Amino acid sequence: MQVLKFGGSSVANAYNINKVIDIVKEKIITDKTIVVVSAFGGITDILLQCSQLAAEGNETYKEKLHEAELRHLTTVKELITITQQSAVLSLVKTLCNEIEDICTGIYLLKELSERTKDRIVSYGEILSSKIIAAKLNTEAIACEWVNSPELIITNSNYGSAAVDFTITDKKIADYFAASGAGLFMMPGFIASDSTGANTTLGRGGSDYTAAIVAAALSAQVLEIWTDVSGMMTADPRLVTNVRIIPQISYQEAMELSHFGAKVIYPPTIQPVRGKGIPTWIKNTFAPQDNGTVIQQESSNNTNSIRGISSINSIALLSLEGSGMVGIPGFSKRLFEALAEKKINVILITQSSSEHSICVGIDAATAETARQAINEAFAYEIETKKVDPIVVEKDLAIVALVGDNMKSHPGISGKMFGNLGRNGVNVRAIAQGSSERNISAVVSTQDVKKAINVLHEEFFETVYKEINLFIAGVGNVGGKLVAQILQQQQFLLQNLHLKINVVGLCNSKKMLFKDEAIDLKNWKSLLLEEGETMDMQVFIERIQSKNLRNSVFADVTANEMVASCYEQLLQKSISVVACNKIACSSKYEYYKKLKNLSREFNAQFLFETNVGASLPIIGTLNDLLRGGDKINTIQAVLSGTLNFVFNNYDGNKSFATIVRQAQAEGYTEPDPRLDLSGKDVMRKIMILAREAGNVIEMEDIANNSFMPPACMVGSVEDFYKSMEEHEAHFKQLFKEAGENKLKFVASFKEGKASVGLQHINSQHDLYHLYGKDNIVLFYTDRYVEQPLVIKGAGAGADVTASGVFGDIIKASRV
Repeated sequence: MQVLKFGGSSVANAYNINKVIDIVKEKIITDKTIVVVSAFGGITDILLQCSQLAAEGNETYKEKLHEAELRHLTTVKELITITQQSAVLSLVKTLCNEIEDICTGIYLLKELSERTKDRIVSYGEILSSKIIAAKLNTEAIACEWVNSPELIITNSNYGSAAVDFTITDKKIADYFAASGAGLFMMPGFIASDSTGANTTLGRGGSDYTAAIVAAALSAQVLEIWTDVSGMMTADPRLVTNVRIIPQISYQEAMELSHFGAKVIYPPTIQPVRGKGIPTWIKNTFAPQDNGTVIQQESSNNTNSIRGISSINSIALLSLEGSGMVGIPGFSKRLFEALAEKKINVILITQSSSEHSICVGIDAATAETARQAINEAFAYEIETKKVDPIVVEKDLAIVALVGDNMKSHPGISGKMFGNLGRNGVNVRAIAQGSSERNISAVVSTQDVKKAINVLHEEFFETVYKEINLFIAGVGNVGGKLVAQILQQQQFLLQNLHLKINVVGLCNSKKMLFKDEAIDLKNWKSLLLEEGETMDMQVFIERIQSKNLRNSVFADVTANEMVASCYEQLLQKSISVVACNKIACSSKYEYYKKLKNLSREFNAQFLFETNVGASLPIIGTLNDLLRGGDKINTIQAVLSGTLNFVFNNYDGNKSFATIVRQAQAEGYTEPDPRLDLSGKDVMRKIMILAREAGNVIEMEDIANNSFMPPACMVGSVEDFYKSMEEHEAHFKQLFKEAGENKLKFVASFKEGKASVGLQHINSQHDLYHLYGKDNIVLFYTDRYVEQPLVIKGAGAGADVTASGVFGDIIKASRV
């Protein structure tokens, strides 16, 4: 004997039912078969809605009933040839009339009991099973319709009745032993109590019906046919890269189904587990797929986790008070108060100090629970022994499930470490003594992110996904996008890393895509689909998307963008800054950002603030982490100024050389930042701060070589004024003689300065060409010969590569 159950989506319409018929035809060749079916998809909800509308005196229930009737009649006409329709149409009409008569009674009485609800919804499964049985019979496939309520006997707990297995098992065994048929059709979900009144087995109860029958008959197999190809490692509506679980134990399946896996109704597993009946989850729409088998023991699984599941709409009740310590009976009274109100407890956790106990329940029952518990502990609350119950809503439970978690160290650490790094706050934790489940209560808004973070950690060994937001897609930003596009395959193959650019903006437009922006067409997409740019809206959108492994890259020189880092870091979103403004602002803000980075487990990286892609800040930090101390820094930190002084010899005007540097992309958007020495001041200050010093811009001496008259007005005024002061620049060149002019930044004994210096041929700074930068670190370990870092310090490509490098670092945590 084999039992097949088909859910509401499998029998939603004539097209789907024909697929069911094809599956049944193949199955009956091999063994005696019982088919259990749900109501047509959505019909149970419609019937409940009609009864509620009728109870409220709302006559629109008639329209809803008519829609339901028409749907069943249409299905019959599409399924069965016209010459054989008459009897089936008549049956459907009769049953629908009965439903309408009951609803009319509800409408007149303005009263709706749980018993009447069960009676009304029972018609959904009766209609679907009668229609499908008729279809099989019209195709000369003998099918015996079985009235489930005559065989499955329950108590009178309408809505979710408990089965009397002693009576039920005997009735089922006797009925099928007496029948000589090879194919049976049964309505799922419905049963009856000892008085013969209709009861139901709870939403999803058709699975349970099939399991009850399979267990009573010791069937060879139970197959649950649905619209997915088995149980999955996570909810596919939340995670894109889910996997089918080929084999799973009864215990694991029960845990997953309890914690929100909707593929199978939780009570279904218990009857078949007792008989050791393998249960398959199969896809009606892809019957060739292998599916998932649930059995006593699953095959050895190298992964310690079998699946990840969640329950939404959870409320957390916390009972606290010093009067609870060492006093027995508090937990008992708490659970009794909830049990009296028929409130199910989903999760329990208690502090070892006995000062508090916390339970998770369905949020819909939270207010009832609050009142019940406060009444139960009224005396203790009045005498201040315990506090009034605290109720927290908008919560969810995320659970890791797996038999192999038992005695496997590190699972909890991985779980909570990854959640923490992604800014998911855990409100409560529970782990059963079986070590098969670790549950965490998190905010509802964090559920999707939490499940994706955990799924990536425990299942997605192929690659890690980074969700990147880029502010600024001009010269450097555009190069960055091009480099990411170019390196996609390399990152996947060598670093197992996938970077999804999910948001980008310039000064006019901003663009977001949930599944990553097409980097080949980002310019046209930004222009055609982009919204009007608003920096605060851009930041709020990043926060509201709440994506795992989020990184924000600032490739601007904008003060407003720099002021937003705080908001991002507080949401555990890593910040990669090409923009120097934040780190060169007041020390208090710089330090606050560094502290927020540590507090919220978010990276704050700004290597390109000093030397484009040169590893200057990284090297400095490595020295400090290794116990070294920075004593002196000497550096040429302006690619612009180095280019200018390397190319200026008096033959071309100084202004011409500066224009050339700007044209080649070596200068800041306003070249005066470079020529004034302000940009170099920022850089040496950042290095001094990273070396552990408290320093502000006003503490840095700037020995500027620029005539003050050149630094006022517009950029064009600046160039014009330089032409007028060409004699000044020629004099500087002449005074240098055999030496080279270098704009040098220095830091020693807590003091910093920048200015033009004459560098002789013996100096480490002498042989520095083009736009190169150089930094000399004199430390406790590098005393006589400094540690030297030298290379290209300007240019869009190298700066973009530095930002890219920081993005990779942020992702490797």
